Amino acid sequence: MMSWTSVARLFGTIVFGFSTTLVLPMIWAVVYQEWGSLLSFGVTMALTWLLAFVLRIYGRSGDDAHIFRREALTVVGLSWFVLPAMGALPFLLDGVFTSPVDALFESVSGFTTTGATVLTEIETAMSRSTHFWRMMTHWLGGMGIMVLFVAVLPSLGVGGKMLFKNEVPGPITESLKPRIRETSVALWRIYIGLTVAQTILLATVGGMDLWNASAHAMSTLGTGGFSTLNSSVAGFDSVAVDVIITVFMFLAGVNFSLYFLALGGKWRTALRDIELWAYAGITLAATAIVSIAILERHGHQPLQAIRYGAFQVVAIVTTTGFGTDDFDQYPALARNLLFFLLFVGGSAGSTAGGMKVFRYIVLAKAAWRQVSRTFRPQSVSVVKIRNQAIGDDTVAAIQAFFFAYLGLFVFGAMAMSLMTPDLETAISSSIACLGNVGPGLSMVGPTQNYAFIPAPGKLLLTVLMVFGRLEVYTLLVLFAPSFWRR
Repeated sequence: MMSWTSVARLFGTIVFGFSTTLVLPMIWAVVYQEWGSLLSFGVTMALTWLLAFVLRIYGRSGDDAHIFRREALTVVGLSWFVLPAMGALPFLLDGVFTSPVDALFESVSGFTTTGATVLTEIETAMSRSTHFWRMMTHWLGGMGIMVLFVAVLPSLGVGGKMLFKNEVPGPITESLKPRIRETSVALWRIYIGLTVAQTILLATVGGMDLWNASAHAMSTLGTGGFSTLNSSVAGFDSVAVDVIITVFMFLAGVNFSLYFLALGGKWRTALRDIELWAYAGITLAATAIVSIAILERHGHQPLQAIRYGAFQVVAIVTTTGFGTDDFDQYPALARNLLFFLLFVGGSAGSTAGGMKVFRYIVLAKAAWRQVSRTFRPQSVSVVKIRNQAIGDDTVAAIQAFFFAYLGLFVFGAMAMSLMTPDLETAISSSIACLGNVGPGLSMVGPTQNYAFIPAPGKLLLTVLMVFGRLEVYTLLVLFAPSFWRR
């Protein structure tokens, strides 16, 4: 049977840990003397403390020894709905939104690193501290809420291992260290290091103030896409800013275990990674095609075309969703290519969303193996990645994930077609939210937003965002009756 006391105990610890993240925007509220916002964050923190206290009291008899896969899946599923709901409170209390649905949509979009927004006026809609919290949701969700708490809360104990394995994106989770907590700490050190490096570059080379630099660095490394400006990164109109963000978006889409290998002196092993080369190859090829296609749009200036082409491609492939140009107005070839890139995503083990390049490599190798068997039926071959054989059960799981993902996309597109003015908007909104990308085409294009969608549509897209962030099965299993019976 499900150990609800153990679930409550573990979840209560996580809720308490989540409340401490509100300290950072509260500091900015004090710096900018935004007392109304400070009160909003204070009330939110008090409510999260209260919830954590109630959960811990109920779960006081719980035991880490009773945290198994089912309990861990329940905690992860609960966390990705309850914590964003708590994260939406500052938006409501500070008057950014009057609709709880809009506040929830914005918060979930932040934590899942989707970057879709229902704000029509971003620059004046909220205080600087609330802006910072909005961007910070990307940063917390990028590496993973559970990964953060496993790193900083040793009290999670045995449950931390299960939480880690059920949240880290990608079909294969490799431990970089013997202990899961050490792995979490290593990942967060790399993540923080890249965030600090980008913040410094944006503030020095890019000419941003510290507040904008840190906010956009968090949004970039979390592959989220929220910006402090209505026109996104285009509003800075800076070549340096575009280049820095493009580079760090690409870095955020790389498997973080490769950084660990490189820092440990195994950079040759990291550079031989097949997924890294496939990810880089897709990005470079798409950049070349888009840049050539939009050459006329930018006055036949190759460097200008490459600047904008590379930015849009990397923003879509890594599911970051920043914008420096309206790709919805691109020629058909570039526009269609960017649409198909919505289905790709970054590397497994990165902060990017989407289906992940690794899965496409496995599917391609499995398909080629099947082709080979048609003319060599007696041959025995296995799918190999990184010189390791991929078992048939893993291949089957990836194939099942592929069809489940497409099934959710089709369901979302059909449902959204009842609530949007055209099919293009319905289709692109479905994959943009499921893939945690943000911008789509037509009415949800890079210069548009999701404000016009009715409340049921926003709730549906909110659920798709969480499905995409948890890679379908972690959440889908909670809807299986047998999950609760056994």
